[in-house]
Amino acid sequence: MSERFACRILGQHRLTQRKCAVLVEDEAALTAAIVAVALQYGRYGYRRTTALLRRDGWTVNMKRVERIWRREGLKVPARQPKRSRL
Repeated sequence: MSERFACRILGQHRLTQRKCAVLVEDEAALTAAIVAVALQYGRYGYRRTTALLRRDGWTVNMKRVERIWRREGLKVPARQPKRSRL
């Protein structure tokens, strides 16, 4: 059976069959490092976390850190408003 015919039957694009998924070996270690930095520095966002990871020796992209940050559900807590005088 040809690739074109099989993809037409399944309703998929042919490019989805040609491109192989890239597996990254250090994904779990990077995720653990991001969570550790987020727990240690609660007010830091993903941009400053990226800078800390780069300083520690990770070669990492800011977009990759943001993707992992969102996947793990990490958020910077909102600042408490200043109390006014009574």
